[in-house]
Amino acid sequence: MSIWVCGEVLIDILPTGPVVGGGPANTAKALARLGYEVDFIDGISSDAYGVSARKELERDGVGLSLALSSDKPTCTATVTLDSKGSASYEFLIDGTATFDFNSSWLPDPERLKPSVLHIGTLVTIVEPASTTLYDWAVKCAEFAPVVFDPNVRSSVVGDRDKYRAAVEKWVGISSVVKLSDDDISWLYPGEAMDEVTKRWIAGGTSLVVVTRGAHGIIGYTEHGFEEVDGAKVVVVDTVGAGDTVGAILVEGIIKHSVIGLQGATLNAVLHRAAIAAGITVSRAGAQPPRLHELVEALDA
Repeated sequence: MSIWVCGEVLIDILPTGPVVGGGPANTAKALARLGYEVDFIDGISSDAYGVSARKELERDGVGLSLALSSDKPTCTATVTLDSKGSASYEFLIDGTATFDFNSSWLPDPERLKPSVLHIGTLVTIVEPASTTLYDWAVKCAEFAPVVFDPNVRSSVVGDRDKYRAAVEKWVGISSVVKLSDDDISWLYPGEAMDEVTKRWIAGGTSLVVVTRGAHGIIGYTEHGFEEVDGAKVVVVDTVGAGDTVGAILVEGIIKHSVIGLQGATLNAVLHRAAIAAGITVSRAGAQPPRLHELVEALDA
């Protein structure tokens, strides 16, 4: 069995030049760096960007046997950083290998039986990929918990009602949902974060984790919530921070099960996630920690 991470690997065009990015790819990289067997599921182009993405993922130990090799181009995201290092993105999506999902090549969960499926970002909102993947994820949910990270990109889909409906559909099949306070604020303007998360929990989601940047992380379950502080670090940029948190949550599921993520255990996992994300934001681009780096930071 292995962890499945599904979603986009693309090229972030940073002010300093192009780098391999994409929220799901960052999560897969983070898990592999922590020593886990991870299979990444996406279309990967044969163009120069795709070759670069494949090399980087393989270098970190991410399995690509379930990915699709494609002659279509790689999706790019032009990244703009504000004075605090927060990133905004402008995507070139249409006709790319990155969003070329089809039931004919997606892996069979009944035969392969993954231990967890982590899925999110634009592939869960951009059609026709999102409908294809939703139907597939419903099948996956019969065999493995689904971790959903909407990672809202309103610059791509600006219709708030449409975006919210899509997110809520995915929440409905997910055991764990991870998102930022900014995601919730955009999806539900004027509504309290606690009310949104309680509604999702009441609907059947076991755990909702909300990242709040330097203000830390909150995890909500039917039994209440656990809250941890953010790591005190000098922020270079925030690229990949939430994706790193997602990886630590998947690790927590592997170690403790979804139902085990509550109380003191959940608090410890969230603290580990905050420290790991702190390492990521202290470096340029999505460079999550390796296991020894995380262990050293936790012991410090």
